[in-house]
Amino acid sequence: MIKVDEFAKALSLDTLYASSKTSWPIENADINRPGLQLAGHYDYFAKNCPQIFGNTEISYLNSLPPEVRHERLKMFFSHDDIPCVIICRGLELPEEFLPMAMEHDIPVFRTEAITARFFVNAIVYMRQCLAPHSTLHGVLLDVHGIGVLITGRSSVGKSEAALELIKRGHQLVADDVVDVCKVSDDHLTGESPEIVRHLMEIRGIGIIDIKAMYGIGSVLPRKKIELVIHLEKWDEKKEYDRYGLTEEYTEIMGVKLPQLLLPVKPGRNLAIIIEVAARNYGLKRLGYSAAEELNRRTNEMMQQRMNGGN
Repeated sequence: MIKVDEFAKALSLDTLYASSKTSWPIENADINRPGLQLAGHYDYFAKNCPQIFGNTEISYLNSLPPEVRHERLKMFFSHDDIPCVIICRGLELPEEFLPMAMEHDIPVFRTEAITARFFVNAIVYMRQCLAPHSTLHGVLLDVHGIGVLITGRSSVGKSEAALELIKRGHQLVADDVVDVCKVSDDHLTGESPEIVRHLMEIRGIGIIDIKAMYGIGSVLPRKKIELVIHLEKWDEKKEYDRYGLTEEYTEIMGVKLPQLLLPVKPGRNLAIIIEVAARNYGLKRLGYSAAEELNRRTNEMMQQRMNGGN
């Protein structure tokens, strides 16, 4: 479901005719340019998605004799399932256009954006709206360009570590509550609920406004989630990974993400460790692993000793 007013606001649309519809029962992030339909071909018509008119469609309509144009538009607008019509490039409409849209209660918008650019922006926005959503407890930041989701029990130190990272020049996306959107089968994005956007809770101080304190460059509206770092209190009886040869993963909304377990105890600078973890993940994406490099060097040294012994 896509809300009409939010769609128009998000894509900076001017309303030429506002219908009685407040939302559209759209299921897929598809958009149609009705060139074939204006020529009279309706064997396949994606009528359940927004219809975009650019230079091609408007110039074709203007080239038709008035009676033919009237008939073609009448046939087009007779499909009441059309959610809306968007006119790109700020183009002027044929005189029959708006009256027919009003007769069938189909909203009409106009944008100054070129058709191809609007096409992409509209699909991105609709995918964001229609994608599955979930809510997680954690902190999401951009650390060296990597979307890092910090999870862990309450009071383990997530917000304090995030605050130190922000002081070091990284960017906050969401604190405490993260709205997660599954954009595709392997792509999750996170953002903050609007009511707590840019706000952070620090025990002993209360609520602080990160954007007001550190400037607009300290926050981001949303970020792709690429790495999960789970914080837990240090357990002396537990054996923690010291080499990083084994990759650990977690699943969020069916998407497999790399996960690191960081034990927390007094004296550990979590912010620096998280920063290093993000840098190390970036190197692994480029094909370099320090743990595998150490393993290679160790194997070479052992092989040399064996050969020397022979």
